[in-house]
Amino acid sequence: MCQRFSMAAELPEVQEHFQIERVMYYYKNRYNISPTQHMPVVLQQDGARILDEFRWGFIPYWGKDAINADLRNVHQNPSYRKMVDKQRCVIPCNGFYYWKREGKKSYPVRVVMKNRGMFGVAGLYEIWRDTRGEPLRTCTLVMTDANPLIGEFDARMPAILSPGDMERWLDESTMDLDALDPILRTHSAEEMHAYAVTPLIDNDTHDTEECIQEMNLERAWVKR
Repeated sequence: MCQRFSMAAELPEVQEHFQIERVMYYYKNRYNISPTQHMPVVLQQDGARILDEFRWGFIPYWGKDAINADLRNVHQNPSYRKMVDKQRCVIPCNGFYYWKREGKKSYPVRVVMKNRGMFGVAGLYEIWRDTRGEPLRTCTLVMTDANPLIGEFDARMPAILSPGDMERWLDESTMDLDALDPILRTHSAEEMHAYAVTPLIDNDTHDTEECIQEMNLERAWVKR
């Protein structure tokens, strides 16, 4: 399960990479995004791409906060299928965090593209209403099988989209999960790199550039 990621890039770069036409909130770099926090999402509305801010984690009637939507469950869960039909988004990202365990110790790693560039992850969104009827905009990451690199930390990984697949995923005229299924494939491990980072990424309030800096492995070890 992916429980933390980063989106650290200047707004003009984000707009250019994701072809954003409108920005709907005050964007800032995020180095350590964790569940229930707000994060950037790319939506397509009336043919235009917008950058907005949603809460990470659905609040479903069937259980606890759903921060990841496993592709296998998307096929089986009617609620997810409805979202795939009409409520797709892209999660801008430039790194995932995982913990690598060896014996009784472990250390955190950040998985990035070798070129350290941004990429988009397939996402789903939902707008819930609280007890007062106020809207709560929520989203989740779609997961697929892990590649060999991420397989060292987890069996699943976020479904990373190529630029062409991102366009198909956001296309409002496509409403068929079976047609979209092929683009939710495992990303090549050869294009990715993992390195040790500070254990402070385990702190939800620690959201500084220190989170993405490579750390000497001896300093990264912790008992968990």
